[in-house]
Amino acid sequence: MQIPVEGFMYPNEVELQWSVLIVLYPFITGLVAGAFILASLERVFRVQAVKPTYRLALLTALSFLLVAPLPLQLHLGHPERSLEMYLTPHRSSAMAMFGFVYLWYLMAVLLLEIWLDYRHDIVARSQSEKGWKRLVYRLLTFGSSNVSERALRIDERLGYFITLVGIPSAFLLHGYVGFIFGSVKANPWWSSPLMPIVFVFSAMVSGIAAVMLLYMLSTRLRGQQIDIRCVDKIAQYLLYTFVIDFSLEMLDLIQRIYEADESFRSLDFMVHTRLWKSQVIIQILLGTVTPIALLGLTQVVKLTETARKRIYGLAGCLTVIGIFAMRWNVVIGGQLFSKSFLGYTTYKMAFATREGLLIAIGLMILPFGILWVLVKLLPPWPDSGSLPASGAPAHGTS
Repeated sequence: MQIPVEGFMYPNEVELQWSVLIVLYPFITGLVAGAFILASLERVFRVQAVKPTYRLALLTALSFLLVAPLPLQLHLGHPERSLEMYLTPHRSSAMAMFGFVYLWYLMAVLLLEIWLDYRHDIVARSQSEKGWKRLVYRLLTFGSSNVSERALRIDERLGYFITLVGIPSAFLLHGYVGFIFGSVKANPWWSSPLMPIVFVFSAMVSGIAAVMLLYMLSTRLRGQQIDIRCVDKIAQYLLYTFVIDFSLEMLDLIQRIYEADESFRSLDFMVHTRLWKSQVIIQILLGTVTPIALLGLTQVVKLTETARKRIYGLAGCLTVIGIFAMRWNVVIGGQLFSKSFLGYTTYKMAFATREGLLIAIGLMILPFGILWVLVKLLPPWPDSGSLPASGAPAHGTS
């Protein structure tokens, strides 16, 4: 039996082709999909408890969606070549089809739903604001200033339909990322039919946790009281989704152990060496088992509101870290071993290069800057001074 050793790799395998930017890409798109799914709980499934986070979830999804293609663009080196996927589309290329999925989700789903939901507020502000703000809001009306009861009911029904279409679109947006990895048959670390499903559920987990944290933080910064009923319900859905996600990952692991093909010994050696900290310690113990235990504790033990808020904050932070570690272990971990299963390499991340740590940090900060601008332009809070129309239908009511 061959024993894995270090250093026996072909020259073209020593240097990793995909860097930390490709780790950010599925992580950011996962936040988009998860945030939109949380928003759909109120609009489609009539979960009234999560209503305070509805608009915030939509704006969060838009902020991260605008940044999602940037890691790929920086990785390309010649970002102008990405236009070729629109000019000369290849239906057999999953990567090329992403461009059309992205445009569909951005233009036909997310932007249209946000505009329909905010249309009355935009019209009201175009009439009440002064100076440049008034011009901005007038441009955002797109010439539609009809806010009659009938028009708003049409907006509500159309928005409901768009959300219905948006749910499978969100699954498609992130599921295809797992599909790309799972389709690489030459790499046993990625080649699994469960990969797209695991990516979808992990996206839901990260997006729900991120919106919960943003809601709690923004409410505190505004000096308002956190709606404990809202965060209780979000944490409950986060726990359910997390349990399903962890079960799928364990099912994939059990199947790999049972099959024990020629690559198993090599992958097992890598988990116990190269990926021990990032996968076993950070992803599984700190980023999965611990938040599930914390969230489960709030369901079986009667705790005070303050204690639950602290647990939700800690569990949410650990969850986001764990999902990022999962993306790291998939993208980077799948490139650390030789195709001959005999050798291993390491990933050395630079700092101030095109694909270095500094750029990665900037890309993670950028969505929050965009979100700050969107929140100033389109306040998502129920007490933000929006002007409800007489007879306008409320989300979550029939």
